[in-house]
Amino acid sequence: MENKTWFAWPADRVTRELQVDPNRGFSGQEVLERRQKYGLNALKEKPPRSILSMFIDQLKETLILILIAAAIVSGALGEWVDSLVILIIVILNACLGVFQENKAEQALKALKEMTKATVKVLRDGQVSQVNVEELVPGDIVLLEAGDAIPADGRLLESASFMVNEAALTGESVPVEKDVHGLDKDEVPIAERHNMVFMGTYATGGRAKAVVTSTGMNTELGKIAQMLDEGEPDPTPLQQQLARLGKTLAKAAGAIVAVVFLTGILRGGELLEMFLT
Repeated sequence: MENKTWFAWPADRVTRELQVDPNRGFSGQEVLERRQKYGLNALKEKPPRSILSMFIDQLKETLILILIAAAIVSGALGEWVDSLVILIIVILNACLGVFQENKAEQALKALKEMTKATVKVLRDGQVSQVNVEELVPGDIVLLEAGDAIPADGRLLESASFMVNEAALTGESVPVEKDVHGLDKDEVPIAERHNMVFMGTYATGGRAKAVVTSTGMNTELGKIAQMLDEGEPDPTPLQQQLARLGKTLAKAAGAIVAVVFLTGILRGGELLEMFLT
């Protein structure tokens, strides 16, 4: 479902936009059609990477390759201490990178675990219990204390409904929800009191909501997407270091080539030139 300011609209406009009767819900056929269009209400997964694969990727940076080359040359020249120190630095850096990447994968896994549950949904005028993965935008869900919020939704009814949104906002104190439109186009997630979000959970009261976003289109899905994409855009400093590394590599290569050729032209032996 495309991004819309559901929180800014009156509840009846939201249900009209989603083409659903709030007192009856969807028919089985409508659910199938929407599931074909929007897919399952689940966070995408990709095959987990091995620790070895993560470690190897950490060694592909230009500056790291230069350090490895320097360690090899130092070892060839008999400078074992220098060579060992360089290799230790490279290994520690790679281990730190693996730790950070693995931590991000574990965080993504934890987010996915938060979405495994069932939920009461209104379909064909009847209340039934379904797996959260079966929800589609426009479904009418019934929520009460203790329920995990299965998808992003706009509240239609609320009776002392409280939700803990720490997973999204970091605020540990439960928030009281209501059904009133906010009449604003830009409102922080923490202030959208007429909305509920996947990954949060109800701590009190009860409510009726219409699903507005599922799966990767939810706010939790957007967080999962950022974690799944891996490294963020490099900072200006990282970009400068990368450019510096490439420049140094080219300069070092040119100097080595000149020294090597000069030595050969002067009659030096190949092995001696290589070690030099």
